[in-house]
Amino acid sequence: MVLSSRPTTGSRSDVGLHVISLPHPEGALSRLAAHRWRLMIRELSLLEARALGVLIEKAHTVPDSYPLSLNSLVSGCNQKTARDPVINATESEVQVAVDALKSLSLAFESSGSRVSRYEHNMGRALSLPSQSVAVLAVLMLRGPQTAAELRMNCERLHRFADVSSVDAFLTELAERSAEKGGPLVIKLPRAPGAREARWAHLLCGAVDTSQMAMSPDGEDFVAASELASLKLRQSSMEAEIGELRALVDRLYAELGVSKAGTGI
Repeated sequence: MVLSSRPTTGSRSDVGLHVISLPHPEGALSRLAAHRWRLMIRELSLLEARALGVLIEKAHTVPDSYPLSLNSLVSGCNQKTARDPVINATESEVQVAVDALKSLSLAFESSGSRVSRYEHNMGRALSLPSQSVAVLAVLMLRGPQTAAELRMNCERLHRFADVSSVDAFLTELAERSAEKGGPLVIKLPRAPGAREARWAHLLCGAVDTSQMAMSPDGEDFVAASELASLKLRQSSMEAEIGELRALVDRLYAELGVSKAGTGI
């Protein structure tokens, strides 16, 4: 509701109050946040995505020490387990990354503490449910994964009922409309010998799938490992045939028999 000055007739004052109705504030703020994100969206760097993933993860795994100090954020970014790839970022590099996230409204700095502390704002900035935020966080921290792997690795961030639930949120993220900012994940080609396709996030930009080995659905497909085995067997058989030919030649020579007309 907005109060504005406007002359009214029959009043004792030249200034009256005119009530203007506005849309529901929550809906307006949501649309504003989405609009701001579309204006500011850009590809995140690897370190920015890692820092954002850590902020999301630690909100669930260490709630008592959340929001995170810069020192804790650095430790989370350089963590050796549950990270792919493993990195070794300096404190100044992480500070630059978290400042960039703040400028994109993906994170903000908490007040009321002598030490600067940071927390993520991804759900509000991108208008995403907590389930989608959890999936994206795990993809940013651990790299491409199957839906089954995501369900297992998201356990501490969100407990999905089954793999189909994860698939549903992945599909929703992959089919995200341009009005909302576009797709945030992509389904990668199924690798040779793999039973399931993996998913990757798009927050760091498009994923080049043109050079990835694809697994055809046809029954005539031969995996790379099986092809190598067949080539090895072929070489072995050729060597054995060569030895047999040499033996036959020696026998003919010893017997004084000509191979002419034998077809050998």
